[in-house]
Order: sequence, then C-alpha cells, then structure tokens
Amino acid sequence: MTTTTSKIYTIDATGRTLGRVASEIAVALMGKNELSYAPNIVADVAVTVTNASKLSIEPTKLNDKEYYHNTGYPGGNRHTPMKRVLEKEGYEGIIKRAVRGMLPKNKLQKRRLMLLTVQD
Repeated sequence: MTTTTSKIYTIDATGRTLGRVASEIAVALMGKNELSYAPNIVADVAVTVTNASKLSIEPTKLNDKEYYHNTGYPGGNRHTPMKRVLEKEGYEGIIKRAVRGMLPKNKLQKRRLMLLTVQD
C-alpha cells in the first residue's frame, strides 16, 4: 500500500525530553497545526524522529517508570520497567508508547501511529 503525504515533519530529539518530543509528534499526527484540521480525519502528514537515541532520559526514570497493561484475566496486571522496554524495543518502543498515550483513543489512533517513523 503506497500512500503519498503532502507534509513531512522531521523532529530532532537530540537533548530533548521524551514528553516534549512526544507532544510535538502527537500534535503533528493529529493535524492540529494545519489549517484544515478536522478531528474525524487522519491528517495527510508523516512524522520522522531523528537521533532518538540521544533523548534526554534521567537514569532514575529508566528504573522507576513502569508501563502497565492487563491481560484481561483476574490478577492479570503486568508491569514492565522502562529499562526493559528500552532493551527489547529500543527507543522506538518508548517513543511510540508515549505518543499513543497522547493521541485520542478512537479508531484513528492506529492509522495515525502508522505515520510515525523513528530513526536512531
């Protein structure tokens, strides 16, 4: 499936915190900085994050920050420290999880996340 996008955003993550970068990505993916913004339409943009490995993440956050999910069974709460997610999925996993939390929880969320690419 080939899609053409009219606008390409390139965000440099060097020396910036995860939340600041993620909020900028989320605004661009939703199209809120475009004149033709509509909440029910996926914006015609593509976002590329460069230098993701140079994000400024505090060492205490690597150990203390945990990602939670539930398996759906009783007692199925699971938590994963940020350090383990970084080892398994790299910086792409951390950035995508942060951006997913900032996007609206609707049918367009997955389509918007597919427009995000992360480069180390």
